[in-house]
Amino acid sequence: MSAKKTALTVLSAALPALLVPALLASPAYAAPTPPADGKGQPPKAPAPPASMSTVGGSALGQPGTQVNLLPGAPALPTSLTGRSWIVADAETGEILAAHNAHWRLPPASTMKMLFADTVLPSLPKEQVHKVTDQELDGVGSGSSLVGIKEDLEYTVHDLWLGVFLKSGNDAVHVLSAMNGGVEKTVKDMQAHAEELQALDTHVVSPDGYDAPGQVSSAYDLTLIARSGLQKQDFREYCGTASAKFPGRQEAGKPRETFEIQNTNRLMTGAGGLSPYKGIAGVKNGNTTMAGSTFTGAAQRGDKKLLVTVMNPGGGANPVYEQTADLLDWGFAAAGKVKPVGELVPPKSADTTSYGSPAQSHENNPSASGAGSGGGVGTALGVAGGVLAVVAGGAYAVNRRWPRGRGRRARGRA
Repeated sequence: MSAKKTALTVLSAALPALLVPALLASPAYAAPTPPADGKGQPPKAPAPPASMSTVGGSALGQPGTQVNLLPGAPALPTSLTGRSWIVADAETGEILAAHNAHWRLPPASTMKMLFADTVLPSLPKEQVHKVTDQELDGVGSGSSLVGIKEDLEYTVHDLWLGVFLKSGNDAVHVLSAMNGGVEKTVKDMQAHAEELQALDTHVVSPDGYDAPGQVSSAYDLTLIARSGLQKQDFREYCGTASAKFPGRQEAGKPRETFEIQNTNRLMTGAGGLSPYKGIAGVKNGNTTMAGSTFTGAAQRGDKKLLVTVMNPGGGANPVYEQTADLLDWGFAAAGKVKPVGELVPPKSADTTSYGSPAQSHENNPSASGAGSGGGVGTALGVAGGVLAVVAGGAYAVNRRWPRGRGRRARGRA
């Protein structure tokens, strides 16, 4: 069965980036949000750790906002309430500003970016799979669902649309089963996070469903998104605004379909928001423990940015509004700020002449903290311009790894 045609918002630019890696300090975990005190008072927001990872630069290990404004640079938005956020140049890897960049927080469905970046290359999109009820047994109560039914057939292409557009945990569990099971998929994701040097990330469930110890950071989610955007299918799916999804199948009749729409409000304009010009995804999330989370990629002119915002509070819209504010700031501030850090390349791209791979927190039991929770460049394809809806695929990314800047960046050990 061939993959169904969908209306895809595609990504039009693919340019290499120059990155410089840095070393890792002991990471710190985020305390889970406590319940109300029984007297009707809202819970007190936890404070960021005093010491965090310094992957990407020593300033990123410091709590609070990190930004170096040069003359003529615009001030940061006053609207920002996220516990953690980051603004990065998607091409150069330079971090223009950050706030608690390495704070390890629950990621919600932004974890699906790592799931897709890990599993997507191994499953042909035309492959057809008949779903069993056992494959849907592990979907958590209250999960977001696309509406997959047992004993019906779906292509891998269908299932990925369910993951990216509807954040369907049912689609994640079926794809995990096709990848050898949830346990294997979690191990694969953790290994891939280590390879990307997304070392704040600890994977417990492949769908981002709240689980003790499942954490990531704004820095890591940005790294993961950047890696995913190098893959054509990833770019296609995260840039899809709406699509037809397979429904019921009655004997002797064409299979029914129903429309699904991307839950990224900056793409669709849902929730009373205006679509953000040049947005290309990539993934949003919302759970009780994580609050709202979002990583977005956008282009204005020849500048391409990645922004991640984690848990700004205040309902569903603030994470999108604050992402839009940070994107606007980043485009205005380009060339007018001194970077506070950089996005590191994967471990396999490191060379001894340019730097050493960061060390994993998973092998550092002393880094447990308060709760659960050298460089060459990388080629990156990022969304370009105003959203264009077309049928078919995105532009391919096929780049070599360019050399870095020939210096060793050091983190705080």
